[in-house]
Amino acid sequence: MRHDYFISDHHFGHKHIIDFESRPFQDAEEMTRYMVESWNSVVGEEDKVFHLGDFSFLNRDKTKEIVNALNGYKVLILGNHDRGRSRSWWLDVGFDEVSEHPIVYKNFFFLSHEPMYMNKHMPYVNVHGHIHGQKYEGKSYFNVCVEHWDYKPLSFEQIRDSVVVSEEQ
Repeated sequence: MRHDYFISDHHFGHKHIIDFESRPFQDAEEMTRYMVESWNSVVGEEDKVFHLGDFSFLNRDKTKEIVNALNGYKVLILGNHDRGRSRSWWLDVGFDEVSEHPIVYKNFFFLSHEPMYMNKHMPYVNVHGHIHGQKYEGKSYFNVCVEHWDYKPLSFEQIRDSVVVSEEQ
């Protein structure tokens, strides 16, 4: 059975992110190995992954090598660090789809890189990245940055069930 997964902010090749976000790696190469293994430990070839931005700081060849090593059908929503490269650049390195804008998923979830404004009366959930180790309060936001989830993509069911549980509390 095919599953949909969500994750953001790998920052492949960005050695300074290790210090900025207190990531537990000696260097960018160790970080890359761990993040690829973590992704593939939960995502199968038939699964679909929505990457919510800030994927790689590496050149075309190294980025392509990483994308090709990752399981699944990959959709990229461009993050602030991805926008220096064209949509066609990201397709060329192996993403199956690339969006410059947020995506509405299952008519209820807004997928975006940066958190979107959600007032307390909106029934929707914004699944986002960008803010790394921080978290927005409330039932309207769900942060899928790698730092919160041991560098593993989250399934739709994990997100849905977490949102439902928080609404019942």
